[in-house]
Amino acid sequence: MSLESLEKKINSLSSKKEPFFFIISYDMSEYEVVALSKMKNDIKYSFDGANNNTNKLDFEAINFQEYKNKFNKVQENIKQGNTYLLNLSGISNLKTKLSLKEIYEKSNSPNKLFYKDKFISFSPEKFIEINDNKISTYPMKGTINASIPNAKEKLLNNKKELAEHTMIVDLLRNDLSMVSNNVQVDRFRYIDKIKTSNKTLLQTSSKISGDLQDNWKDNLGSIIIKLLPAGSITGTPKINTIKLLKDIENYNRNFFTGIYGVFDGEALKSYVLIRFMEKQKRGNLVFKSGGGITGDSDVNDEYMELCDKIYM
Repeated sequence: MSLESLEKKINSLSSKKEPFFFIISYDMSEYEVVALSKMKNDIKYSFDGANNNTNKLDFEAINFQEYKNKFNKVQENIKQGNTYLLNLSGISNLKTKLSLKEIYEKSNSPNKLFYKDKFISFSPEKFIEINDNKISTYPMKGTINASIPNAKEKLLNNKKELAEHTMIVDLLRNDLSMVSNNVQVDRFRYIDKIKTSNKTLLQTSSKISGDLQDNWKDNLGSIIIKLLPAGSITGTPKINTIKLLKDIENYNRNFFTGIYGVFDGEALKSYVLIRFMEKQKRGNLVFKSGGGITGDSDVNDEYMELCDKIYM
């Protein structure tokens, strides 16, 4: 199925106000759109769980030297002006006897997805939501362990985190301007609290909104595709950074950092596919995670953030 077919299918269902589920991979090479009335039980999702993650995961993180080598390549490209912010990710091995379905069922994550025994996601980050004629996006950039003394103040006053967050907000303002009018930042760098099995994380988010035309349901597929891939998991400038990511990360993200969502007939809610566990061909499970790198980033801090994000 081509991107044109994907666009037409979403437009067709949304224009008829027929509820549907959709999922699109990071590079948009794989996707599925299915009416909720026809969806099988090999896809499960929940948008209304408790706001905590109480089950511990044992893992073997990506080798630090391997991560550092990639980090250094990012820094070289920043110095050369090829990118200003790049979201670098890596793959960590999970140590568990639980199946993907068992992990999904045990998780109390507020938003979770189980997809065909291939992967699960416990994403805290909305991609876009549409209510009435208003489209909103919620970039999430900046993470700190809440147990650190004065964690909130340190996160909000960190120059690197401020610069990273500001760049992403600016990028997504521009993205929303491609599909909507009167784009504005409604809230800038507010704190989200995420509880895991052994720690509480603080993360900064912003809310950006714009006005859609009355007939947006006729063009929903077009709107979604124009905004992909999500700016928060690529970087800026967007097109050039996507090319750099392919070279530096040197692995296929597949559905990791893609999106999924549900249109209920009137409104749309969607999430970025992060906090992501995937089953490999040999049956072992891996966790894909990462974070934004700027010229002010410290490799030890960024590696710790990558590890902090491994939870269920």
